[in-house]
Amino acid sequence: MDRTIGARKFYSGSLLLFVGALAVAPVSGLAQLEIIGGQQARVTDNARKAANNENSDLESRTYVTARYETDPGQCQASFAGTLGYTIWQDDSFDNETDANMDLDSQCELAPRLFWDLDNNLREVSQDTTQSDTPDNRTRKNVFSTGPRYIWRIGPVDSLSFSTRYENTEFEEPEETDSERYVGSVAWTHLLSDTLSGGVSASYSATEYDTGAEVDVETVRATFSKRWATTSLSGAIGVSEIETEFGSNSRTSDGLVGEVDLTRELNPTTNWYFSAARELTDRTSSFDIRFEDFEFNLNESISVETTIASTGINKGFSDQSSLNVDVFASQSDYLETDELEERVGLNLRYSRPLAERLTGNSGFGYRYSAFDEDSSHNEIFSVELGLDYEASRDLSVFGGLGYEQENSDVPSREYDELWARLGLEYQFR
Repeated sequence: MDRTIGARKFYSGSLLLFVGALAVAPVSGLAQLEIIGGQQARVTDNARKAANNENSDLESRTYVTARYETDPGQCQASFAGTLGYTIWQDDSFDNETDANMDLDSQCELAPRLFWDLDNNLREVSQDTTQSDTPDNRTRKNVFSTGPRYIWRIGPVDSLSFSTRYENTEFEEPEETDSERYVGSVAWTHLLSDTLSGGVSASYSATEYDTGAEVDVETVRATFSKRWATTSLSGAIGVSEIETEFGSNSRTSDGLVGEVDLTRELNPTTNWYFSAARELTDRTSSFDIRFEDFEFNLNESISVETTIASTGINKGFSDQSSLNVDVFASQSDYLETDELEERVGLNLRYSRPLAERLTGNSGFGYRYSAFDEDSSHNEIFSVELGLDYEASRDLSVFGGLGYEQENSDVPSREYDELWARLGLEYQFR
């Protein structure tokens, strides 16, 4: 199957998911539903992010965004997604569809017996050493479903059992898809109204369409604590991963865990910290759950993943806002012993300039190091923009931006200047 056939297959699937999610969305007053259509044009002086022979182009993108969330009931669902189509005037890239969608739903079939159904669709990089262009992207779709039962064995103790089927597909035919079966059991003990602890165990079996198999066993201790302005939850444990492909087999184990901490510093300022470490494979949803993490799809199957991020969201009395996010991640590809490391910083500031006019600015920095060729990449980006609310339903936006990548591999270096203008209309 070539790229065109794969793209058509994924376009059809994306469209069906998008339309299907809207079709089952309750449109009565018992649900919140929002639909926005948009059109934007972006002019760039280096469309392919090339080190030499830069070419200018006009990128025209039409898109629709939908969000809905049902009210509490026997069945609950939330959906957020964008489906777009991009045209390149001077054919720097093929005209193609892009999509990002999240569906999270559950139904209570009987008291404490639930059926979960989730679907996540993302545009992801194929080769993380290369520039972020359409030729280096593919779509990754992760579908999962299965039952979950909660057994309350006392006033302060409960057991939960769950099984899940998960299917991961990529748009590009050269990327390997997988099917995953996951089973887990967890015991939770309520120590007080604000403190709980417990133990969980899980087992997952993944089979790639190439015949490779990945089995992961994990045991963790869990905890959760709430204060008036702070919440803390997490887990720590051990995990073992076994990968088999043909006559080759490899087993690794290590410490795994996660932590999530949020704190309200004052009525207008929130701070967060999160970290996670897992033994998994590159078709898992780790890169969807943690947006700053990327799998290199050209590397080996099993991966030791680590990420930590922290940030602050601050509002001011003049209605301006500041968002600061910092992250660090590491990918250790176990079959090849290749290591990739990244750190990054994102700053965004917005401020009302007039009754319907808002100015915004952003700055980004990302540093990457690759063991494979002992190379290092640095990307700097800056942008300035304006948003104008023409009416309650219509908004117009524009902006200018600059991006530069420095690397000790000359072919990866580039600089790009771009300008963007667009409008959005809220249909409901």
